[in-house]
Amino acid sequence: MRQVQTILTFATSGRGFVEITDDLARWLAVSGIAHGLMTLLCRHTSASLLIQENAARAVRSDLAAWFDRLAPDGDDYLHDDEGPDDMPAHLRATLTGVTLAIPVQHGRMLLGTWQGVFLAEHRHAPHRREVAAHLIGE
Repeated sequence: MRQVQTILTFATSGRGFVEITDDLARWLAVSGIAHGLMTLLCRHTSASLLIQENAARAVRSDLAAWFDRLAPDGDDYLHDDEGPDDMPAHLRATLTGVTLAIPVQHGRMLLGTWQGVFLAEHRHAPHRREVAAHLIGE
């Protein structure tokens, strides 16, 4: 049994979804692990990770609109240290989560046909976000 880990950094352009599937696949390819488990941790409280459809961009647009209805920006929150998108960003990250576990078989993530891994940026401003990645297997 072997283990490898790294921290991947991604630039975001503000609120939205950045697909990181290919970056993860490249890291997996050079890891030397063919069968095992990939664990991911978004190291932030106002960004998150999710597995979602990567074929139709409308899915991401609909998710963004749903987040806007569910956790709208505004001054109705006690926590607004960094502006009106501060607490809504934390709420959105809570809803989607900051960790993922993805099985690996034959050197590939066992994602479904239309699934991709996304880093969700919940703040309006661009950020550099870190995702800790860990692989265990053979």
